[in-house]
Amino acid sequence: MANPSAEHTSFTIERIFKASPERVFHAFADPATNDRWFVKGDNWPVAEYRHDFRVGGRESGRFSQDGKTFYFNETVYLDIVENRRIVSAYTMAKDDRRISASIATVDLLPEGKGTHVIFTEQATFLDGLDKVEYRREGWEQLIGRLAAELGEAAEAA
Repeated sequence: MANPSAEHTSFTIERIFKASPERVFHAFADPATNDRWFVKGDNWPVAEYRHDFRVGGRESGRFSQDGKTFYFNETVYLDIVENRRIVSAYTMAKDDRRISASIATVDLLPEGKGTHVIFTEQATFLDGLDKVEYRREGWEQLIGRLAAELGEAAEAA
């Protein structure tokens, strides 16, 4: 690689759910629920997936929309406070090239009877192979699928 580069950035997405922090947390923690909205929600074929939701646990997946280009996700859970916070570090690769490394935090704050979700990602995008706009859009879609899993539409905070 002639000119390796690293773009450092962060973004935050905030949403209000009617569901309790316990229900929102469950959607991340429970393997079957997580599988519906996070893993299979975009209808991409899943070549492999593993979900070990605990501090020090690992999540990994290999996905392909067209069967030709594969995306790999490797995650480690750094901190989990039941019903309140999830902190993870993860890398993404496209075929055999790493495209990013990130730290992501999901804060679940009580908001009346519901939950104020604050998702913050601190990312390093590598060699121009990914962009913050793409990642933010991906997480916006994931949070929309989380809302659907909870049987509601998430409101902007």
